[in-house]
Amino acid sequence: MINADIIDTMIRTAKEARSHAHCPYSGEAVGACVLASDGTLYGGCNVENASYGLSCCAERVAIFRAVADSKRDFDAIAVVADTDDPCVPCGACCQVMAEFKIRDVIMANLKGDVQVADLMDLAPCAAGKTLR
Repeated sequence: MINADIIDTMIRTAKEARSHAHCPYSGEAVGACVLASDGTLYGGCNVENASYGLSCCAERVAIFRAVADSKRDFDAIAVVADTDDPCVPCGACCQVMAEFKIRDVIMANLKGDVQVADLMDLAPCAAGKTLR
């Protein structure tokens, strides 16, 4: 389990990344932060497109940035949005998290609500590499 100080740092990083979101269609800015096993943090924001299927969620942007920097091992991911409850990743993002064996998912909102979940509780049927 990730300690509270790391969780706070990841949420701050996700909030900063959120400020760069390109979301002219939904108006919903989302930020994420993935923690590589070497301690490096990678932020990401959602990037929307008029052809909505070409949009990319903040979680995947953060993971893809890390992968582009040669990272393959991760300890956790955080996601933050201006939502009533902590922001829950979509199925596509959960599938990408499963691919890279990211188990700890930190979900937060701008009000300060935080919930930590195991990916297998969010997406028990995720395909790909074995997480159990």
